[in-house]
Amino acid sequence: MKRAIVVGSGAGGASVANELQGAFEVTVIEAGRQFRPFSHSLDAAAKWKKSGLLFDEREISLLFPAMRILKSKDMVLVRGQGLGGTTTISTGNALRLDGDLRNLGVCLDDEFDAIRREIPVSVEHEKHWRPITRRLFDICRDLGLAPQPTPKMGDYGRCRHCGRCVLGCPDGVKWDSRRYLDSAMARGASLISGGRVTRIIIKNGTACGVVVRRGWRKKTLAADLIILAAGGLGTPLILERSGIACQPRLSVDPVLCVAAEWKNSGLDKEVSMPFIVEKDGYIISPYFDFLSFFFNRRWSFPSGHIMSLMIKLADRSEGSISTRGVRKTLSAEDRAKLDAGVSLCREILSRLGIPKERTFLGTINAGHPGGMLPLTERESITFHHPALPENVFVADASLFPHSLGKPPILTIIAMAKRVGRICREKMS
Repeated sequence: MKRAIVVGSGAGGASVANELQGAFEVTVIEAGRQFRPFSHSLDAAAKWKKSGLLFDEREISLLFPAMRILKSKDMVLVRGQGLGGTTTISTGNALRLDGDLRNLGVCLDDEFDAIRREIPVSVEHEKHWRPITRRLFDICRDLGLAPQPTPKMGDYGRCRHCGRCVLGCPDGVKWDSRRYLDSAMARGASLISGGRVTRIIIKNGTACGVVVRRGWRKKTLAADLIILAAGGLGTPLILERSGIACQPRLSVDPVLCVAAEWKNSGLDKEVSMPFIVEKDGYIISPYFDFLSFFFNRRWSFPSGHIMSLMIKLADRSEGSISTRGVRKTLSAEDRAKLDAGVSLCREILSRLGIPKERTFLGTINAGHPGGMLPLTERESITFHHPALPENVFVADASLFPHSLGKPPILTIIAMAKRVGRICREKMS
């Protein structure tokens, strides 16, 4: 049986590994290790912040090893590292976002149908919203903003509303890609954790393996097929070290929260992003920003007394990541959209009874990097970029033609399923 190496165990990697196992002998290589939810109390974290011990967002990995931070000029970039990748620290949103792909001639209907059969998706959490969430929803509806409950992946009938969706669901309510990884391994796939793939070995135009670093040791693993799913910040680096250039088109979906003190809001115990308001180029949703709470001095109130609305932006595809570092700034267009979002959030909060002058902003952060190897109409059938060896594919957010400005996990899974099917039909 031919051997396939899948780099990454997040939405793309675990999905494609699950599709390939059986047709190939699959090995998944994950740079992180076993995922563990955040176990510290927020009160303790607040004390650390007041003491001055928490002053740089990159320190989050000391508290929560699964979350890793890069910094660019204008924002903090967040990614997951561990089994399950960023899905373990996501909000579990299940949005179908393949409009740009359809415009290229890509139809993923079969893949989305398969996802519906495999992953429970519902708005069950709406039944248990806190009163303040319901009030915010009604305010948005009365303002004509057409809010919609956010579909979630998982068994939200069991949700205890602990508010820790992005810190690792402690009860296994939220679906994450470890489910697909477990399925692949139950059928014979193998896993290497704590191993960072540095480059692809290419001979005579064909990939024959990868170089893996574990600590100070390097190892070469042979393969007939290689799937890169190390994420929008990881895959471009592997390709660069392999002599394959990506495009300087990094998009990241920046997030900015507008917050205020609100006694006993309980937002820190609410499901993350319970509903969404869609505007031109951005969305708004209730969201407790833990990164701002830990590191932003303006977020000085107890977690249970903070009200916060998120703006998630569809940013311009301008930027890059390379071995020299990350380059990502907000364009004038991006900033104008953020300003519009801030004004709308303040209007919503004012209807709640919070004066606009009492609001404060969070730290601009982003967790949806991608777009540096975008699909074009030419690759709509093959899902294979001409710069890659014929036995190397990408199955992560690097393929997105443009920033989505919305949670991408469901669509990444669909694309990875398509890549898996193509590889089975073409190479197994």
